[in-house]
Amino acid sequence: MMTEVCVNAPAKINIGLHVLPGRVNGFHTIESIFQTVTLFDTLVVRASEKKGCIVECEDMKLPSDNTILSSYNAFRSVTGMDDFGVHVVLEKRIPSGGGLGGGSSDAAACIRAFEVLNKITLSVRQLEDIASKIGSDVFFFLLCGAEGCAVVTGRGEIVKPIHARDDLFMLLVFPGVHSSTREAYALFDEGFAAGKIVPCPDYADLETVYKTPASSWNFANSFTPFLVSRFPEIGFALDDLRREGALFVEMSGSGSTVYGVFASEADAESARSALALRWKGILAVRPFHCR
Repeated sequence: MMTEVCVNAPAKINIGLHVLPGRVNGFHTIESIFQTVTLFDTLVVRASEKKGCIVECEDMKLPSDNTILSSYNAFRSVTGMDDFGVHVVLEKRIPSGGGLGGGSSDAAACIRAFEVLNKITLSVRQLEDIASKIGSDVFFFLLCGAEGCAVVTGRGEIVKPIHARDDLFMLLVFPGVHSSTREAYALFDEGFAAGKIVPCPDYADLETVYKTPASSWNFANSFTPFLVSRFPEIGFALDDLRREGALFVEMSGSGSTVYGVFASEADAESARSALALRWKGILAVRPFHCR
């Protein structure tokens, strides 16, 4: 019987993020393309004879209600495996509060590890039930398939996998500020009420636009102008990427990470070298998929 599984949990970026006005229930509908990239957390998940979930992480202090514990509780709830115990060691590389989905990806990676340890394969319905108990981005990481790319809408629970591009050379810049999702939505709601609207492509056109040259993309992130006003560093990072020749720049998720898409690996590396003089947190990445 397998007693230990090592899994990588990839970060994601949002290629465009259209946030619609809040519903009566307080939630917002989003429209976005989610793309996994080559930045990973690593988790070693060990079966334990002791009931419960122990999480270790030397890289950062995790909250008591972290997504790994939430994934364990959701897995037990959906499968009925009450006596299942695990010990998880997390090596954290994806920054918290960066809009890269690190916590959600960790949760999804744990669910896959739990499947292996228990020799079961969860149905799509079970995966959806589990994701609904953890967080909206978890749907994508569990349902995007081998491509690691999908058009996402609803609260994040409607995931349509699409073919991932191989010709995107990207730089991530971490501006050094922490943006909370709650604050981002509050700023968006305030701005929307004041008539400030960010033009975004129609949902039906997202996949078509994604397939066009990055230099012609009209994707936008509804949060960006409001977060730039709150954290000028985000705007500075976007401007620096443009100056270094990025074909397209935008913020991922609710921030604060920004990214630029370059024409070639050489162009991305040249920009990385130049920007490293100003930004401590900068990383070259490519789209990640499992095909």
